[in-house]
Amino acid sequence: MRILQIAPLWIPVPPVTYGGTELVVSWLTEELVKRGHDVTLLASGDSRTSAKLIPIWPKSLWRARLSAPHAVFGLLYEKLCQIHKGFDIIHDHCEFYTTPFSKFLKPPVISTVHHPIYEEMVILFKKFPNVNYVAISNNQRQSAPGIKFAKTIYHGLPINEYPFNEEPQDYLLWLSKIIPQKGPADAIEVAKKTGEKLIVSGVVPKEYQDYFNYRLQPMIDGTQIRFVGASDFNKKIELFRNAKALLYPIRRSEPFGLVVIEAMACGTPVIAYREGSMGELIKDGENGFLVDSQEEMAEAIKKIGQIKRICCRRQVEKKFTREKMVNKYESLYNTLLKNGKKTKK
Repeated sequence: MRILQIAPLWIPVPPVTYGGTELVVSWLTEELVKRGHDVTLLASGDSRTSAKLIPIWPKSLWRARLSAPHAVFGLLYEKLCQIHKGFDIIHDHCEFYTTPFSKFLKPPVISTVHHPIYEEMVILFKKFPNVNYVAISNNQRQSAPGIKFAKTIYHGLPINEYPFNEEPQDYLLWLSKIIPQKGPADAIEVAKKTGEKLIVSGVVPKEYQDYFNYRLQPMIDGTQIRFVGASDFNKKIELFRNAKALLYPIRRSEPFGLVVIEAMACGTPVIAYREGSMGELIKDGENGFLVDSQEEMAEAIKKIGQIKRICCRRQVEKKFTREKMVNKYESLYNTLLKNGKKTKK
């Protein structure tokens, strides 16, 4: 198949540090190329891929620090309108940016929705039922009544790149983008209450620098609570595989939570708030714990030794591998082509 993948322009594909969407796009693109498909990637110029790369801007927009970064998306869609007829499938990862252009595109359009779906997104998506929306969890799908999803497809990772570790070190881990909704303050407070060591890793968005400086920094002592900055892939793997548990006190309806399966792939159990899709990723008491408060999280830490780390790994092998993810996308591509479903009516 001739497949066009459209990546967001904010972060390169794959990301240098933070960037869950861009990491999934990279995994999907590389596996499709490996399977013999003719794949083109629309992305920033600092992306790396074995597909045909069409760079829209020399640098990803967070790196470029432009005065009007959204204007670059205009260049993306100008290019898309030029080339769309040369593809069998268009697979979009930009969500609401691309949706309004879908009616001008000849091939079937698939849109994987990587983020929480808010009411204004529901209003927009309902106006374009020609798009084949893909949810990344059943919880995300249920959060958007009225949207006709083509399928729910869980993210999947290349399991061989996540080495299993049976014997972790004596620390807890929090790793994500440092924003209040991801719960870093809760994780630190729980660690302090329990006397556990905690490593905090993540990128601090510019708009949340004050949150980090005035809310989190005063609680980071460099001994019990350590902040190690943003992690590239190799550093992230080391942190995951050597942690005795990942704390994930999420404060929003998380549509998936890539760090959860990344930790479990290394054998590390996850203790998460019972929000969003967490119940689809974590089997309570088997590969982690689902809790509702800091107090319950603290109690779960005491029981972390009851979790067999191999059960965490097996959960990922069973449900969340890259092969399983790409198989489902390939099946959807084939179904749409077989049915002759076009986005332009």
